[in-house]
Amino acid sequence: MFAMTTHRQQISITYDFPVVFTRNLFAPRNRHLRDAIATTDTPAPHRCLVLVDRGAARAHPRLSDQIRDYFTAHSDALQLARAPQLLAGGEAIKQTPEPLFRIIHALQTARICRHSYCIAVGGGAFLDAVGLAAALFHRGVRHIRIPTTALAQCDSGVGVKNAINHANAKNLLGTFAPPHAVLNDSLFLDTLPRPLILDGIAEAIKVAAIKDAPYFRSIERAAPRIAAGNPTTIRRILQRCALLHLDHIATSGDPFELGSARPLDYGHWSAHKLEAITNHRISHGHAVAIGICLDALYAARLGHLPGSEANRLIRTVHTCGLPTFHPALLQTNSRGRLLLLDGIEEFRAHLGGQLTLTIPAPLGSRIELHEIDIPLLTHCLHTLSAGVSP
Repeated sequence: MFAMTTHRQQISITYDFPVVFTRNLFAPRNRHLRDAIATTDTPAPHRCLVLVDRGAARAHPRLSDQIRDYFTAHSDALQLARAPQLLAGGEAIKQTPEPLFRIIHALQTARICRHSYCIAVGGGAFLDAVGLAAALFHRGVRHIRIPTTALAQCDSGVGVKNAINHANAKNLLGTFAPPHAVLNDSLFLDTLPRPLILDGIAEAIKVAAIKDAPYFRSIERAAPRIAAGNPTTIRRILQRCALLHLDHIATSGDPFELGSARPLDYGHWSAHKLEAITNHRISHGHAVAIGICLDALYAARLGHLPGSEANRLIRTVHTCGLPTFHPALLQTNSRGRLLLLDGIEEFRAHLGGQLTLTIPAPLGSRIELHEIDIPLLTHCLHTLSAGVSP
């Protein structure tokens, strides 16, 4: 007989961080960045390392100067640990560990500690990599995200995930680490190329299709204005998407994705694989647009989604200016098997062993599937390639 005592430890942690929607964040009279930092109990001035995506810096040539001017104007509360550091962003920053270690080296050189701040200004991949470095450095330092792309402002930049790719698997190495603050500046959207704007719109359609039917109808009605680049419409659609994303994280009961259900990954099993097949020549948002069309068509063939609604979704994606198909979806290996189908098992591994796919049923709501009818899915792929309505 063995005497045994079990003590069950319980820890409750509440996360509270601001998500701000503003314009011209680095104008000296805009206090949002200052207020996000100066509310903490550490003595002022608060030391900050600012890391800037080179893509954002190219689009806004005065960005580094504006950041320095902002810190000078608020020198009683804020202090630059060193001049803003420019780093290459885009998907390349997530492909190997080297950029991650460069970011960690920058944090160490700037003597960032748990009472300091790591501020990232850039697109979604850039925020992913910097967020991971900040979460690892000293077991976690305060991190502020300033997303500069539509996709980051409405989806990845407002969430709690950080990651890089590894071994040809998307987001294999990462953490769940809520940011200290997220500051969305609509000024960055003004200079974005149209494809990058549409990346965010794809995520908005995705969220609306499984969570909010009236929101989907608003996107459907706005699709011609979105295609024309109407800035007011685009800002409204992206902000609503961000708020729905935040609501899901806060109310789903699974903010750190310990379960098998991932509603916000609707369309992502094929999107992730399509990105890999094309060596990321297709953007994440465009791949998601195709993925949600494929899964909507599959849901219609299963009888979970009315064919008319699947058609509405595909038509909305197309009218906004997004793709609904890519030839790489039909690429095969030497044995004639579709490469895309490998994405099913890869997604199963990503989910922790049990395959759970979210599909709209009907628009604005969702159900979960745990298996895929491969012949039926293959038929849907060919139907989508032909541009045939559900």
